[in-house]
Amino acid sequence: MKLLLLILSFLLFTGAGDKKWGKNGHRVVGDIAADYLDDETRDAIDRVLGPESMAIASTWMDEIKSDSTYDYTHDWHWVTIPDGMPYAETEKNPNGDLIKAIRDITADLKSGNLSTQEEANKLKMLIHLIGDIHMPLHVGTGEDRGGNDVRVEWFWDSSNLHRVWDSGMIDETQLSYTELSRSINHPTNEQIVNWQNSGVLHWARESMDLREEVYDLPKDKSINYEYMYRKYDIVEKRLLQAGVRLAGVLNEIY
Repeated sequence: MKLLLLILSFLLFTGAGDKKWGKNGHRVVGDIAADYLDDETRDAIDRVLGPESMAIASTWMDEIKSDSTYDYTHDWHWVTIPDGMPYAETEKNPNGDLIKAIRDITADLKSGNLSTQEEANKLKMLIHLIGDIHMPLHVGTGEDRGGNDVRVEWFWDSSNLHRVWDSGMIDETQLSYTELSRSINHPTNEQIVNWQNSGVLHWARESMDLREEVYDLPKDKSINYEYMYRKYDIVEKRLLQAGVRLAGVLNEIY
């Protein structure tokens, strides 16, 4: 079984469509989070990242995939939780997973025992991974590589379901990440409080609960305007939740 998990993780992150919200999606999350940082937290983030914004830092964890030094992080972008099963009862990936990585990195940053470079790297990872867990197909069933195996026709071009949710719907808006961020960054005070008073298992459960919506496809798997009209609100909400929650975690850390 361990060998099977290793093979599946390799296939997931060498297959098509593994963009993890795409660049714009991750940048939206980082951009939104910056608006909800406490002053002390903002000063700490500026110290760690220097002139680099959280929006730009958010894609670093995808960029390092070409560097074998970071091969150990490849399986951290996703977690498998079959329908009807709590995370605690799942067979864990020996290389780690998305939930474990968020927990471990959060604890490491809280410890204060990191070198300057280690702190910068782990902060960039956390920014990215909190975005990932809010993308429903990064909490997979274990049956189709997070939707990568579900072939669809997206606006009459060949694609797969994972790619549609990572970047297809976001790119279809033709908005820059700052434009998209400004257009959705209007949570109520009640939403901010409720979203920040939740933890990583709750975020994963939300993604699981959205899978029925994600897989609601026509028989011919041809999706375009109607699918986007019915589903795009989910994309916006998950990006907004990820940004608000990222800020809450960073305020707790720093």
